[in-house]
Amino acid sequence: MSAIASSASYLARRAAQKERVRILYRRALRDTLNWAVHRHLFYEDASRLRERFDANKHVEDFTTIDRLIEDGEAAYNKWQHPDPYIVPWAPGGSKFTRNPPAPEGIEIVYDYGRE
Repeated sequence: MSAIASSASYLARRAAQKERVRILYRRALRDTLNWAVHRHLFYEDASRLRERFDANKHVEDFTTIDRLIEDGEAAYNKWQHPDPYIVPWAPGGSKFTRNPPAPEGIEIVYDYGRE
């Protein structure tokens, strides 16, 4: 019974670590796009980022993995772009709700003086 519980605990912790690494990688990759001015620069930075993640791919010790994740999150927070790119029509973008629909109950008439 304890072997099943310990293997379940091992799998749960391992899955949580994999999820944290995946989220960190995606956030860092998205932030790399904010720092790169051109796509060819982004591809180089993305390759270096992937190499940094792949260098620690075969680490098996839980405490080492947790330390590496915490170090990676600290580095990400330190080097996060101060003014990230936001798609114009997304929330926070420059075109978001620029022309919102009229509220219900209000009718807009486009006769321009030809009533």
